[in-house]
Amino acid sequence: MRDKKDNATLDLPGFGPAEPMEPEPRVPPAPRVRRVPVRQEQLELLEPTDASGLPVWERDEQLDVTGLPVWRKN
Repeated sequence: MRDKKDNATLDLPGFGPAEPMEPEPRVPPAPRVRRVPVRQEQLELLEPTDASGLPVWERDEQLDVTGLPVWRKN
Protein backbone atom coordinates (compact mmCIF):
# COMPACT_ATOMS: atom_id res chain seq x y z
CA MET A 1 0.00 0.00 0.00
CA ARG A 2 1.49 3.28 -1.02
CA ASP A 3 1.21 6.34 1.16
CA LYS A 4 0.30 9.46 -0.80
CA LYS A 5 2.73 11.58 1.19
CA ASP A 6 5.64 9.13 1.27
CA ASN A 7 6.90 7.99 -2.11
CA ALA A 8 9.43 5.66 -0.45
CA THR A 9 6.72 3.36 0.94
CA LEU A 10 6.80 -0.03 -0.71
CA ASP A 11 3.79 -1.64 -2.30
CA LEU A 12 2.59 -4.49 -0.10
CA PRO A 13 1.59 -7.79 -1.71
CA GLY A 14 -2.15 -8.48 -1.85
CA PHE A 15 -3.10 -4.80 -1.95
CA GLY A 16 -3.08 -4.40 -5.70
CA PRO A 17 -5.97 -3.06 -7.72
CA ALA A 18 -9.11 -5.11 -7.25
CA GLU A 19 -10.48 -7.17 -10.08
CA PRO A 20 -13.61 -5.73 -11.59
CA MET A 21 -16.70 -7.25 -10.03
CA GLU A 22 -19.81 -8.13 -11.94
CA PRO A 23 -22.57 -5.61 -11.28
CA GLU A 24 -25.46 -6.96 -9.26
CA PRO A 25 -28.63 -7.45 -11.29
CA ARG A 26 -31.16 -4.68 -10.81
CA VAL A 27 -34.25 -5.78 -8.93
CA PRO A 28 -37.34 -3.64 -9.42
CA PRO A 29 -38.58 -2.14 -6.16
CA ALA A 30 -41.55 -3.77 -4.49
CA PRO A 31 -44.87 -2.11 -5.27
CA ARG A 32 -45.85 0.50 -2.70
CA VAL A 33 -48.78 -0.45 -0.55
CA ARG A 34 -51.26 2.37 -0.28
CA ARG A 35 -52.34 2.96 3.28
CA VAL A 36 -55.96 3.74 3.87
CA PRO A 37 -56.25 6.64 6.34
CA VAL A 38 -58.08 5.86 9.57
CA ARG A 39 -61.50 7.44 9.55
CA GLN A 40 -61.82 10.08 12.23
CA GLU A 41 -64.97 10.47 14.22
CA GLN A 42 -66.19 13.24 16.48
CA LEU A 43 -66.32 12.25 20.12
CA GLU A 44 -69.10 13.51 22.32
CA LEU A 45 -67.87 15.37 25.39
CA LEU A 46 -69.28 14.77 28.86
CA GLU A 47 -70.45 18.36 29.27
CA PRO A 48 -72.08 20.64 26.69
CA THR A 49 -69.62 23.11 25.13
CA ASP A 50 -69.84 26.42 23.30
CA ALA A 51 -68.38 27.18 19.85
CA SER A 52 -64.85 27.54 21.29
CA GLY A 53 -64.95 24.09 22.90
CA LEU A 54 -65.07 25.41 26.44
CA PRO A 55 -67.76 24.14 28.83
CA VAL A 56 -70.97 26.17 28.78
CA TRP A 57 -71.22 28.46 31.78
CA GLU A 58 -74.16 27.59 33.97
CA ARG A 59 -75.46 29.60 36.90
CA ASP A 60 -75.27 27.72 40.18
CA GLU A 61 -77.52 28.95 42.98
CA GLN A 62 -75.00 27.76 45.58
CA LEU A 63 -72.23 30.04 44.16
CA ASP A 64 -72.02 33.79 43.54
CA VAL A 65 -70.67 35.40 40.35
CA THR A 66 -67.06 34.96 41.46
CA GLY A 67 -67.49 31.23 42.17
CA LEU A 68 -67.45 31.60 45.95
CA PRO A 69 -70.13 29.87 48.02
CA VAL A 70 -73.15 31.90 48.97
CA TRP A 71 -73.75 32.04 52.73
CA ARG A 72 -77.41 32.18 53.58
CA LYS A 73 -79.09 32.85 56.86
CA ASN A 74 -81.65 30.27 57.90
